[in-house]
Amino acid sequence: MQLLKETNIDFIGRRKYFLGLSLLLIVAGGVSLFLKGGPKFGIDFKGGTLVYVKFKDEPRLDEIREALTGEGLNVATLQPFEEGPDNHELKIDLDLTEEEALESGQDKIVATLRRLYGSEESKLDFNNVGLETLSDRVVSNPKIAESALTTEEITEEVRALLAFRDQAPQSGLVRDFSLLTSIEGVNPDIISALEEETYLGAFAIRGGGYVGPKIGKELQWQAIKATLFALGGMLVYIAFRFEWIYGVAAVAAVFHDVLITLGFFSLFNREIELTVVAAFLTLVGYSMNDTIVIFDRVRENRKLTRRQPLASLLNLSVNQTLARTVLTSGLTLMAVLCLFVFGGEVLRSFSFALVVGVLIGTYSSVFVASPILLWWQGRAVAVGGQSRRK
Repeated sequence: MQLLKETNIDFIGRRKYFLGLSLLLIVAGGVSLFLKGGPKFGIDFKGGTLVYVKFKDEPRLDEIREALTGEGLNVATLQPFEEGPDNHELKIDLDLTEEEALESGQDKIVATLRRLYGSEESKLDFNNVGLETLSDRVVSNPKIAESALTTEEITEEVRALLAFRDQAPQSGLVRDFSLLTSIEGVNPDIISALEEETYLGAFAIRGGGYVGPKIGKELQWQAIKATLFALGGMLVYIAFRFEWIYGVAAVAAVFHDVLITLGFFSLFNREIELTVVAAFLTLVGYSMNDTIVIFDRVRENRKLTRRQPLASLLNLSVNQTLARTVLTSGLTLMAVLCLFVFGGEVLRSFSFALVVGVLIGTYSSVFVASPILLWWQGRAVAVGGQSRRK
């Protein structure tokens, strides 16, 4: 079954409209980047401390920001991490430059949240305690000390309790000690000791980390080099497979894709992380592959109709590959849209880059690469004609 019958669309004749749209998108993204002081980098590239916190109830963002700022912490990002009425998870990103501050940033966040949400100083927070600390506290409890349980047995049962805490649906946050009684094989005396030695905090630290500013700068440079080397390698490949002029047009179209995608990240206020760089490189390869298919058809048609003008050849080639482009790009777009919608916040920036990249990459292969090739060859012919007249 053929989705698209033979088409005869004058893409080249409408190139000014398409190039105008591209220019508009690039300018809009450039203005956004300028007003926001450049791309919004994630912790991978700028350095700082990042913590993911899950709350029992919806977090009070204004109060949390005010409390953290009151402790002298520079809050770069404070935003919900998981969507949904019951997913009260918050992403806290601190701009810290000194290595000691980076390492203590998470401790400062926890201490500030405990002051804000309350804590019991004589007890451990069951939702934020580790295996060794909790095991030692349970072992020292009078009821357990008088029992026949060995230290190893107590540690294994505490391990089972923490595993229950960390798995879904609790996901790190136990709301009631009675839930622990559903764990098969756990001694009731240990649960009773837990109730005496611990309390259930209003939040739980779900993950985090820190990156020094020097490492962030190095990662930025490495990402730029990776992208430039990829573009350079593709330029050489296309110049070898086709002609130099084809390579220039294809790489210019890919630069167009990266610039517009970068602009969309700024317009939608999304962070650029390491996974986004991987998405950029993916879209570079995807766009280049689509462009090569069209250029390959141009080369074949050029052998068959040598006297036909390049503009007509480009129109013919784009129309001949249009059904293939719509089919492959459409299926790819469906896949990355599913990843964007259902992949969760962890993959949201990565999948956002892929969605934008597939759309813009397909658009540039059809509407940008061919006009650039036509313009470049026309310029080369004009320069050659002037040289001969001289």
